[in-house]
Amino acid sequence: MNKKQLKKNMVIDSKQQESKNKKIEVHHLTRVEGHGDIVVYLDKNNQIQRCEWRVVEAPRFFEAMVVGRPYTDIHHIVSRICGICSIGHQLASIQATEEAFHCQVSEQTIILRKLALHAENLQSHLLHIGYLVLPDLLEVGSVFPLAKTHKQELLNIISCRKLSNKFSQVICGRTTHPQRLVPGGMESFPTVSELKELLKELKHSLAWLNNLGNLFLSLKEKYPKFERETEYIALVSNGEYALYHGEVGSSLDERKPNFFYTQMTNEYCVPQSTAKWTKNVKDAYMVGALARLNLNYELLTPGAKNLARRFGLSPLCHNPFFITLAQIVECVHSTEESIALLDVLLTRGLKDEKIVPIKPCAGKGVGALEAPRGILFHYYEYNEEGRIVKADCIIPTNQNHGNIQKDFEALAPILSGKSEREIEFTLSMLVRAYDPCISCSTHYIELGQNKNLSPVQFVYV
Repeated sequence: MNKKQLKKNMVIDSKQQESKNKKIEVHHLTRVEGHGDIVVYLDKNNQIQRCEWRVVEAPRFFEAMVVGRPYTDIHHIVSRICGICSIGHQLASIQATEEAFHCQVSEQTIILRKLALHAENLQSHLLHIGYLVLPDLLEVGSVFPLAKTHKQELLNIISCRKLSNKFSQVICGRTTHPQRLVPGGMESFPTVSELKELLKELKHSLAWLNNLGNLFLSLKEKYPKFERETEYIALVSNGEYALYHGEVGSSLDERKPNFFYTQMTNEYCVPQSTAKWTKNVKDAYMVGALARLNLNYELLTPGAKNLARRFGLSPLCHNPFFITLAQIVECVHSTEESIALLDVLLTRGLKDEKIVPIKPCAGKGVGALEAPRGILFHYYEYNEEGRIVKADCIIPTNQNHGNIQKDFEALAPILSGKSEREIEFTLSMLVRAYDPCISCSTHYIELGQNKNLSPVQFVYV
């Protein structure tokens, strides 16, 4: 047999082998924000050969968009990175600007900002828990069938979510993309009567959250029994369950001041993703509610810690599907902590404080806080005129992408041999557990040339 015939036979054998293999492709996974794909390669016996989490969302341009803009514009621009976490992005931006210009704000401002962050935590968590994850546990395609089968439970979730929106509106002036939060303080303030009414409703909502906890406790057996040890990274503080400020903590590494955030995140690019991935001690790490609970468990409020015990959550919990349970625990924590903060404000009396004057100068600043999906970093460099010359945003979801892929790889042997439907469902459920905000996680790009590649190469920045 000559070489030409041998090569032809090899091609035929390869095609015959491919025809025996199968591929599961989930294009634009549902019930997540943005566009992400799941691709699984199977042999003829449904044994998983390879599975991939792909981010195919078009890159965003926010880090480039703010360059040259004055500091007074930045927090409004970057809040548009996300319609769900606009408060977190705005506050991280304000933190970075205030650090760059050496601006110190009052304790009252800090309390109001913490309340704003709690409001967003409730808004986002309740959206994820009730509308995106609950259908998986009840094996329906969306929340709509639950209006017939679980009407009261759904009404309970809607009530909690409605209050979270009101909470944001009272503190921030509107439900999303707030206008009151600015460098140096607050543009305007809620009224005392609004705060009193909010305090009353938050106390009442604890019963609703208890009902929500009971519902998910009854469904806990529906979660896959899967564990994979990974690194957990979140803000940590000696005095409180860190959300608004702290240092960057890790379950496997020493805590570091926020300015050294790049030493913990170590961003890099992969061919299957328009979002960067991150790693620290291991090849990947997790951020978000479960990471926060694992690192700050002892600082939960009493009601939240009690619910965590009922769920069987304690450090270190390694089941990524339990992120949702950690979010419910955080809903109780945010509510109880907000009640305490509102009591402080009302007892001291709400003051109509002036915004701290800012004198622009050349400087650098890092904002670091816990958005609902995990630790968020904004880094800015300003010139003498107070205009941005460089910006860097590291989003929680882009820190979780690599960990999702590692979970896929650990799940593959467990799912091998199962039906295609079960493989697809379990992997989809895993991604949804992370509550990814995919659009926010993609970065801007530069065009370059490389003689070893195609004429135009995309380089992720």
